[in-house]
Amino acid sequence: MEQMTTVRGSRRAMNSAETGPTQAPGAPLTANAVFLVVTIAPNGIDTVRDVLADLADSMKAITFRFPDAALTGTVGVGSSVWESLMGSSLPAQLRAFTPVVGAVHTAPATEGDLLFHIRAERADVCFFFEKRLLSDLGAAVQVIDETVGFRSFDRRDLLGFVDGTANPVGPEVDEAVLVGDEDPAHAGGTYVVTQKYVHAMAAWDSLPVDTQERILGRTKVDGIELDDAPAGQQSHKSLATIEDEQGVEHDIIRDNMPFGSPGAGEFGTYFLGYSRNLWVIQQMLERMFIGEPAGMHDRLLDFSTALTGSVFFAPSAAELGALGAE
Repeated sequence: MEQMTTVRGSRRAMNSAETGPTQAPGAPLTANAVFLVVTIAPNGIDTVRDVLADLADSMKAITFRFPDAALTGTVGVGSSVWESLMGSSLPAQLRAFTPVVGAVHTAPATEGDLLFHIRAERADVCFFFEKRLLSDLGAAVQVIDETVGFRSFDRRDLLGFVDGTANPVGPEVDEAVLVGDEDPAHAGGTYVVTQKYVHAMAAWDSLPVDTQERILGRTKVDGIELDDAPAGQQSHKSLATIEDEQGVEHDIIRDNMPFGSPGAGEFGTYFLGYSRNLWVIQQMLERMFIGEPAGMHDRLLDFSTALTGSVFFAPSAAELGALGAE
């Protein structure tokens, strides 16, 4: 059985412009991804800490062999295990996922101590790295959810729309995603929210295209944003756009992926959002599930059901690597 290489030492923090293979929220979208959520066994903390400390080094053998696969791995840590695992105070905004209960739809909270977001251009490379990771973790963790995502056509979700068009690009990525001087102990890290949605495809496909476009707030063929409604029912695009009291818009990175099994009749989207501020995604979910104005929920939810909901903090590569310091 293959074991991960152990090399102790310090790691240098990297921003999104010089992303390494670990802790890479700003890495480009890839053709394949694995979203792995686990809980830690009562006696598993030490094993998990050792694996996380060596995560960057354990990936080097794979990235050296397959440099064109663009393999990255980002680990997020939940609030319930942060202090015992990381040995530091909680990041300022880290907490458990807060369920959002609307009049019609609910965003539920589900368990999870760690998230592993594994991305690559090749499905076999994702598979190989996940296999080695779980082998090394062994009985220290229990898998709660494993979702394998794929790129669909020109980055379209299974509803037929291009996903992630509002993501920040270039220097805007760091500003939107990475914690800064507001929490210096955890600078360079980012908050992560995950939700697994399944779609009622037959009902969605029965809608006229112009109705689908009004629900999403974008044209289906080319992804052009439609104007916001002046009042009343708002589109998904409008409800998911967050501005603060000063009118400043706050972006997040959506690294969503389609998943599914036609034979099982399962079609879905795994939502993963990276954000500098957890409140941005929380407010987004409240606007979607409760409505803005209240009572006018996101009509996309009539066709997409949230099955899971978790919050994590992905520390910087330097903070993660410091776990291995002697």
